[in-house]
Amino acid sequence: MNGMAIFCGNANRKLAEDICKSLHVPLAEVLIGRFSEGEIRVKIQENIRGRDVFIIQPTCPPTNENLMELLILIDAARRASANRITAVIPYYGYARQDRKDQPRVPITAKLVANLIVSAGANRILTMDLHANQIQGFFDIPVDHLYAINVLCDYFSSKRLKNPVVVSPDVGGIKMARAYAKRLSAGLAIVDKRRISPEATEAMHILGEVTGKTAVIVDDIVATASSIIEAIDTLSKEGVKDVYVAVSHGILSGDALERIRNCKNLKEIVITDSIPFTKGKENPKIKVVSIAPLLAEAIHRTHNEESISCLFDETR
Repeated sequence: MNGMAIFCGNANRKLAEDICKSLHVPLAEVLIGRFSEGEIRVKIQENIRGRDVFIIQPTCPPTNENLMELLILIDAARRASANRITAVIPYYGYARQDRKDQPRVPITAKLVANLIVSAGANRILTMDLHANQIQGFFDIPVDHLYAINVLCDYFSSKRLKNPVVVSPDVGGIKMARAYAKRLSAGLAIVDKRRISPEATEAMHILGEVTGKTAVIVDDIVATASSIIEAIDTLSKEGVKDVYVAVSHGILSGDALERIRNCKNLKEIVITDSIPFTKGKENPKIKVVSIAPLLAEAIHRTHNEESISCLFDETR
């Protein structure tokens, strides 16, 4: 691993440390502070001239702070003469506005991509983008990983009886089908109508779910309102137990309270792409690590090896 340097911002230091532990390399020293007026101050504390630099920084809440840290870290590495800069963004924020679906709205997913490229990144390593087409918003190579292997390994170990994988909306059918194939489970869809960006109205279930154990799969859980509504709808259809598998657990607003109070939810499984600090005492929330997955991708990228083996062919 000679010639590699890995450092991170404040967004998810624990994940960065776990990645470095998997790679058996130290986490590079970088000073990240604030000037008196609140501006972000960055100084890389070691020589990275000519080195292959990986900056681990999800743009999770506080999104603006973490995004600015990422941009400044990239700029600092570029001006320190790094040979190549790979932005490792386990969770890509501002991704939900990926198209103009209404008049006079921005496409923030493209805006953020432009900012990252302009700052000096040479490559992007990310996981479970909200929409696959966001890869095309970058004018640099993007390696897009999936958490399906990590999450499916967890559910396979539970040996669920008579499982059915449920997509919470029509847009998630492809992801749900991949999970269903891996878990040798049935497939169902929640037909719902969105009434606002944060609220949905579940309609009915497409597929056979009565008497089965449901696993709802999604890429993001924010306020958890749509997930809880889907769970209630499934319970009315005769589902025995409901599990939830989510790549990115934002868990904002009243999400933790909703999860705690949902009687029909057995467990929600999230990855550590976003640091989970609040609600650790909630037994219904389980966190699985993607550090080994990202570590292997970083290792292969540094050694100019293919990472196609890390992509799940069922996608």
